[in-house]
Amino acid sequence: METKVYAARIKDKEELLASSSGGIFTAVSDFAISEGDAIVSAVYNYSSNRNEFTLYTSKAERDKARGSKYMQAIPGDSYITAEEWLKNNKGKVYFFGMGCQADGFRKFAKSRGLKDRVVIIDIICHGVPSPKIWNDYIGGKIEYVTFKDKTDGWKKPRAFIIRNGEKEEISEYDRIFYGDWALRPSCYKCRYATTERKVDITIGDYWGIDRIMPDFYSPDGNSLVLIHSDKGMELWKKIQSKLEYKESDLVECIQPNLAHPTNEPLNRVEFWSDYKKGGIDRILKKYASEKMKTKIVKKLKRVVKTIKNR
Repeated sequence: METKVYAARIKDKEELLASSSGGIFTAVSDFAISEGDAIVSAVYNYSSNRNEFTLYTSKAERDKARGSKYMQAIPGDSYITAEEWLKNNKGKVYFFGMGCQADGFRKFAKSRGLKDRVVIIDIICHGVPSPKIWNDYIGGKIEYVTFKDKTDGWKKPRAFIIRNGEKEEISEYDRIFYGDWALRPSCYKCRYATTERKVDITIGDYWGIDRIMPDFYSPDGNSLVLIHSDKGMELWKKIQSKLEYKESDLVECIQPNLAHPTNEPLNRVEFWSDYKKGGIDRILKKYASEKMKTKIVKKLKRVVKTIKNR
């Protein structure tokens, strides 16, 4: 089918504020859980300090999965766990992941003859950084992490961790992430940075919506939804009552990572050389300083300007 495009957000204000974007993950997972289905998505494991794909069937577990995580998710045995769940239950499995992860699960489900029992939703992706840098940065156990707290609004997200009951800003890590030095080499050549996808639905932030749809824009969060399949459209119709939404198109909605992969920085080799020689302290001092923050902000503003002028 021809891809359908929507701007959307969940109607429930509390759920919207608890979500990174417009709450589409919450709306879909609420529906799946109500139907007795299972969800596989990335959940942060505070024991191992790793982002791990996990299968769950309750809202309590789902709530742990909410929020953007600027680090690689480990598949572990999640594919096999999903297969076993499908063998022992009558429901479906809803998989949420980045483009490469979602396509991997799609191929796995197809090879196992399970494609009709899975719904695959991928997420517009900037790229995934090395988990080693994250672990070196936090340097121990934490109790909570968020990269997109919306206390100051959707357009001004805050990143912080909680350690020993105290909140700690992690803006330096944010700068490393948005500076693009720490991403996987494959991210700069990502074949999933396109609107042409083999999954059922694609979701992400609808950046630029305040200009494109000022009458629909909300400072509390706005999602972009691309529906690629009949299965995706069937799901969309079932969750519409929980959403505020407006139809869009592939021209006005285009985000940088729907058009092309993230560009590799010219000094990426230098970054990794500095990391190997001087560790996390060296790269934070050189690449995550206030001076570098100014450069990154200017870069992000150029990206926003590109979106506005397309």
